[in-house]
Amino acid sequence: MAAIVRYGMVGGDSGAFIGTVHRRAIRFDERAHLVAGSFSASSQQKNKDTGALLGLDPKRVYSSYEEMAREEARREDGIDFVSIVTPNVTHFDIAKAFLSEGIHVMCEKPLSFTVEQAEELKALSEQKGLLFGVNYSYTGYVLAKVMREMVRDGKIGKVINVNAEYPQEWLLDDLHPVPGQELKLSVWRKDPEVAGISNCVGDIGTHIENFVHYVTGLNIKRLLAVTNHFGQPLDLNANILVEYDNGANGAYWCSQVAAGTLNGLAVRIYGDQGSLEWQQENPDFVRYTPRGEAPRLLTRGNGYLKEKAAAYSQLPTGHPEGLHVAFANLYKNFITAVLMNKRGEDTTSIDFPRVEDGINGVKFVHAVVKSAANDACWVEL
Repeated sequence: MAAIVRYGMVGGDSGAFIGTVHRRAIRFDERAHLVAGSFSASSQQKNKDTGALLGLDPKRVYSSYEEMAREEARREDGIDFVSIVTPNVTHFDIAKAFLSEGIHVMCEKPLSFTVEQAEELKALSEQKGLLFGVNYSYTGYVLAKVMREMVRDGKIGKVINVNAEYPQEWLLDDLHPVPGQELKLSVWRKDPEVAGISNCVGDIGTHIENFVHYVTGLNIKRLLAVTNHFGQPLDLNANILVEYDNGANGAYWCSQVAAGTLNGLAVRIYGDQGSLEWQQENPDFVRYTPRGEAPRLLTRGNGYLKEKAAAYSQLPTGHPEGLHVAFANLYKNFITAVLMNKRGEDTTSIDFPRVEDGINGVKFVHAVVKSAANDACWVEL
């Protein structure tokens, strides 16, 4: 009989966007079964209805994450890992509860509000011998993994500059409030007590930080930043200069008020022997320019991609793969690691975003906010 991983979810009721994306992505892998959940803390009716919709045993639809962690840990057929898809403020407490009960964790980012909390989760997971994944989903795209391998193989030489952006327009209307009209930002992301110290940088800027680190292997040594709030409690736009540990520099821009953009994560990596350019909205293509040669448009799924990472393709070339597949690739590797952990095998070579990546994200957000609050001074990470 094939090995099966049982998982549960905290958050992500049937009306929530991101929880549905996670569940759909996990269903790509037939080794994982959803068996438990606590889907809504604010409405027990939503919680029960979501469990029924997903076909769960009502006894395993829990009224709180604390009850879920405790009861699932006691069952012989309890969950192997939990997927946490709740608002930012709850991530630390929920993750800590499941780690304390000996259950592996996959958590939405940001990992926590403070660096100290993030490091506490890392220490606890290591003490318990547990896996801790953080959902930096864009690293699941096939060509993100191919680019990473190309950089490691020296195909663009030493990285000398990075330019990356992530513009969205979805909060643009919040710059033009209408009396009596509820604005898009009037959700939990607007509230510092729920979202934390940052909105835009914490939400999408951290994807830039993680994606660049994932592909290049570079760590940020220091940064300076300017953020714009436009009268709102938290940032809606940010411009960030970074210096990496190899001496190279980079420029990041993220915005949620950029008219005419949707989910425009774009990364341009320049080396002394060539360059790579990739856009999230066209994820099956990467522009590769070797020094002294014409640019090449590489396409996911083609046989000329000799990198081992090309094997992550789940569809033939010409059949577009999208965000669900990127999530699915992340979970595929995490599920593989859970099964290996069960067998007592070393999982350090398995490719998924780990708790250390989550810590880097929290440090990045705090450094940006600190720099912006101090006249765009340089801040060491």
